[in-house]
Amino acid sequence: MPRLRFLLVLAAVLLFAGAPGYGGDASPPGPGEREKCPVCGMFVAKYKDFLSAVRFRDGAHVYFDGPKDLFRYLHGMKRYTPARRPEDLEAVFVKDYYSLEFVDGRTAFYVTGSDVYGPMGKELVPFGREQDARQFMKDHKGKTLLRFGEITPRILEGLQ
Repeated sequence: MPRLRFLLVLAAVLLFAGAPGYGGDASPPGPGEREKCPVCGMFVAKYKDFLSAVRFRDGAHVYFDGPKDLFRYLHGMKRYTPARRPEDLEAVFVKDYYSLEFVDGRTAFYVTGSDVYGPMGKELVPFGREQDARQFMKDHKGKTLLRFGEITPRILEGLQ
């Protein structure tokens, strides 16, 4: 009986691990029509191709009109949402440029300096696969390929 109970608890944990709000990597729900980017104030629902988001451990989501503002938020979270802390983040989402599917923003590849612009001009163009990012760089005159931890406030300043 204790073994059966353990197996049932394990099955429940595995089932909920992939569900939204339970620590899984499930994509965020779409933003509401009135949802605004906390960095620039733009309504984000209009910019589905560059939509980015974070999910907090309590299940709340914050949306951005593009990865550039997502990173500005991450580097200045205290400024934009003083009640939130970086350690409360559960997931980071960006849209793969080619598939337009959400990918894990922490493992994505980002191209800077290309001829592709986002809703607010120069943008970090995200990809789930490195080979796609490298091909995009060739096709769109990309200058730099970066990973999550390499995107600093200085890099963001260069995207003005």
